[in-house]
Amino acid sequence: MVISSIIFGFLIGFLPGLMGGGGSIMAVPVFIYIMGFEVKPAVCMSLVVVGITSFIGAIRYWRLDLIRFHIVFTFGTMAMLAAYTGAKMAALLSDTVQLTLFAITILCASYFMSTGKTPADDEHKSSLFILLVSGLFVGTLSGLVGVGGGFLIVPTLVLFAKLPIKSAVGTSLAIMSMNSTSGVLGYIDKVTISWNATLLFTLFATIGIFASTYLVKFISSQHLKKAFSVFVFIMGIVIFVTNF
Repeated sequence: MVISSIIFGFLIGFLPGLMGGGGSIMAVPVFIYIMGFEVKPAVCMSLVVVGITSFIGAIRYWRLDLIRFHIVFTFGTMAMLAAYTGAKMAALLSDTVQLTLFAITILCASYFMSTGKTPADDEHKSSLFILLVSGLFVGTLSGLVGVGGGFLIVPTLVLFAKLPIKSAVGTSLAIMSMNSTSGVLGYIDKVTISWNATLLFTLFATIGIFASTYLVKFISSQHLKKAFSVFVFIMGIVIFVTNF
């Protein structure tokens, strides 16, 4: 388990740094299928990893003045409330239903990662209502299946909060750290998790983030992102099929 935490923790930190996101959706299947944890503890552990690594990433963007705190407050507050509620709702779901929802989520994520398209700024008007509804949806998703939701948050902030992409990424990281923390609080009295494995995993995920920051200039992130999206799509299909 120690070796798995080191290797897969590093990869799950390394991949988002190269591709601008996507690594956190790997944490749940790694915890379940490789490290042998039950579904609900795995989701909670994934939220811990996402929360800590997102917070570290957000600090880097804050130093560059690339976080818009008024958006963090509106979107993030709604997402936090929804993540806590989603975690409580998850206790009522069977493992099969929860994993099926996770599979559907990562299939959607693979689509967003493969296209990488952002509609033009003039196609949508800034909308507080849409931001709040999006926060509700993303937060619920985080609590239910243990993903950060960055693949949904970033395009939402670009389209409806009219943020430049770098500010959207930084703001998204701050929001993800908030809703992940709230999701953990929703789970923590219902499940028992291995803090040693989780924190070791998180430590090497953090190392992976910093390693990718150095190596990103030498690697074609777009090609890697598309290849990874295909892998995520296949993984989603496998998880979906094996639950029936």
